[in-house]
Amino acid sequence: MEIALKHGPLPKLKSACIITAVHSPKSLGSSATILDGPSRQTLSTLIKRGDVSGKLSETLLLPNISGIAADRVLLVGAGKRSGITAAEYVKLVRKAASVVIGTGLKNATSTLTEVAVDDRDDAWKVQQQILAFDAAAYRFDEFKTVTKSKSAQFSRLTIYVAADGDSAVENEVKFGQCLVHGLKLTKDLANSPGNYCTPQILAERAKQLAKEHKNLKVDVLNEAAMEKLGMGALLSVSKGSEEPAKLITIKYNGDSGQSKPVVLVGKGVTFDSGGISLKPGPQMDEMKYDMCGAATVFGVMLAIAQAQLPINVVGVVPATENLPDGKASKPGDIVTSMSGQTIEVLNTDAEGRLILCDALTYSARFDPDVVVDIATLTGACIMALGHATSALMSNNDELADSLYAAGQLSGDPAWRLPLWDVYQQQIDSPFADMANVGGRAAGSITAACFLARYTKKYRWAHLDIAGTAWNSANPKGATGRPLTLLVQYLRSRIAAAN
Repeated sequence: MEIALKHGPLPKLKSACIITAVHSPKSLGSSATILDGPSRQTLSTLIKRGDVSGKLSETLLLPNISGIAADRVLLVGAGKRSGITAAEYVKLVRKAASVVIGTGLKNATSTLTEVAVDDRDDAWKVQQQILAFDAAAYRFDEFKTVTKSKSAQFSRLTIYVAADGDSAVENEVKFGQCLVHGLKLTKDLANSPGNYCTPQILAERAKQLAKEHKNLKVDVLNEAAMEKLGMGALLSVSKGSEEPAKLITIKYNGDSGQSKPVVLVGKGVTFDSGGISLKPGPQMDEMKYDMCGAATVFGVMLAIAQAQLPINVVGVVPATENLPDGKASKPGDIVTSMSGQTIEVLNTDAEGRLILCDALTYSARFDPDVVVDIATLTGACIMALGHATSALMSNNDELADSLYAAGQLSGDPAWRLPLWDVYQQQIDSPFADMANVGGRAAGSITAACFLARYTKKYRWAHLDIAGTAWNSANPKGATGRPLTLLVQYLRSRIAAAN
């Protein structure tokens, strides 16, 4: 999706659709008022007649209005003129996007930046419009041979401003294009089937990113190199697959001051059968999404590289399949991690923490300021928090607060769960330093407690995205979360440093 910025006489603007606000009770927004005169009061007449009232997210699509160059005008209810909440604004722009794209239009011009939103600036409103239209327009049809539907044709969103010269809006439009590219990469990788997105293919895709963006550097470790480093936990997961594991590192150096990097570690299980602890057959096809953490890291690295953000970031992706065969790990096996700590594998379907623990140990070599891992780690997270929010756990309050704030600002929220020592006893093992599961109680927390034993050398946070990275309902597929949270966190760090 292309994003553009325009200003000038609104009635003369050519577009498939102009989106404009109507406030309650029954009053035109600023842009709608500008359109009303040339239309010979068509819009105000509709309001007086009661066809539209301004109730939040109410819509009325009007074709071929005399005096207006655009083919259509979409009136969107924007609630009270004095200001609405951020959540209400997100709701109305998502409704506008669904109507425009559901109608099959190829482009649209939005004037919704003019709507007043409590505690939010114009740049934020621009970003939310971009995100809403990008989410509604996204389709993954690479493997379809039939004609694409009309709703897949939307290709350009134009953000309208009354006058030129608002640098914050201009910058956000430019950055929004980078964000859209990052989201597309994230969702495309996560939606790709396991036979088209193996660890080797992920490694090749990373190398392609480095060729396309000279400010990215990629390094890929094979299993022999990981064996030398002692990554017994990660390699124990790949034993049951004919596809060899890869450890992918993507480096972005955007800060000439050589500040310590933010390290993002993304779980990359490209297909998870559960191993010997085999998952039930229904919905196992969705286990291609167990690499959404890795896909998010790829998308973040692409977005910040295109935007040339002044920050240093390292992406670390342990990539493997988890399959059962004669060489696969068995429940009760004991493996030794890169840190030297031993792990009793009680459940081979708790494999994510096994690959992450070695990647987290490996991350210390980058002398990080902070490390954040992103993983579709536990079904328990869905039971605890549903699909509305990711789970956040951390060994550092400042880092946790910053990620929480980034989630609130971006509209991609995370909720902090405790990481108290009392939970650590659940993963104690009589035969090894720890077990890889701690029972049904507090399953998301004990998984994070496991990872915490490998992160004592730095400030660390864990995002469990099992409930937010994938949508099993219609439309089924990857959501791209928590890319916007992480990008906002990085941008907030940059702002705080300046």
